[in-house]
Amino acid sequence: MIFDSHAHYDDKQFDEDREAVFAQLKEVGVERVVNISNGWDDMLRSLKLVEQYPFLYGTVGIHPCKVSDLNEERMSKLRELCHKEKIVAVGEIGLDYYWMSDPKEVQKEWFIRQLHLAKEEDLPVVIHSRDASQDTFDIMKREHAGTTGGVIHCYSGSLEMAREYVKLGYYLGIGGVVTFKNSKVLKRVAAEIPLEHIVVETDCPYLAPTPYRGKRNSSAYLPLVIEEIADLRGISTDEVEQVTYENACRLYHIQ
Repeated sequence: MIFDSHAHYDDKQFDEDREAVFAQLKEVGVERVVNISNGWDDMLRSLKLVEQYPFLYGTVGIHPCKVSDLNEERMSKLRELCHKEKIVAVGEIGLDYYWMSDPKEVQKEWFIRQLHLAKEEDLPVVIHSRDASQDTFDIMKREHAGTTGGVIHCYSGSLEMAREYVKLGYYLGIGGVVTFKNSKVLKRVAAEIPLEHIVVETDCPYLAPTPYRGKRNSSAYLPLVIEEIADLRGISTDEVEQVTYENACRLYHIQ
C-alpha cells in the first residue's frame, strides 16, 4: 500500500480528467492521499474534494506565497476548519524566498501564527521551505519543536540539517526530485536518514519523477520514487512502501 503524503488534486490541471486519474491510483496500490491546502480559494476547493472522496484527507493553512490571503477574520475561520472531519494537519505553511511574493518579515509573521494555531489545535504541520532553509529551521526549532510534529515537505536542505530535523522528531517528504540525476544531496538524504523519518509524496501536478519529468505528476508515479529510495538504501521496494505508509499514518494520526 502507498500513501501520498502531499498532493494538490484541486489544481485546475486535473479538472478535465480527475476521475480517470483517481481510478488509476488503486491500480498501482495508492490507498491514501493527503490533499494539501495552498491559497484560500485552493483550500476551499480541496475541502470539497476531501468530502467527496473517501481515500482523500485534507489540510488547512496558507502557503507562504499566498499569505496576502490572510487576515484576522480568516485566521479565525482557519481555526474553525481545523475541526472538520478528515482534516489532518495545518499546511502547507512556511517560507519562500525564491518567489518573494511577500516580504520576509510578513512571511515569518504568518508562518509563526499558523504554527501556533497548529499547536493550539493539536495538529501536525506541513512545512514549505524554498531558499529559506536556515530561517525555516530556526523558526521551527524555536516555535514548534517538541509539540505536534510534522513534515518538511519536498525536503531540499543539507544532510546535516536533515539530521537536525530528525532529532527534533520531524519527517522529511521525498518525491520525484530524488530521481533526478543532479539531486546528489537529496539522494544522500534518502540513503542515510532513518527510513522511519521519511514519507513519500508527489506535490502533484508538479515535480514528476524521471522519466516523466516536466509532465503532469500524479500519485500513480510514486512507485518510481519508492524504487529509487529502495535502490539508494539497498533494501526492497516492499520495505520502503510499507514503512513510508506507516510513517504517513503516524504523521497524520490516521488509524
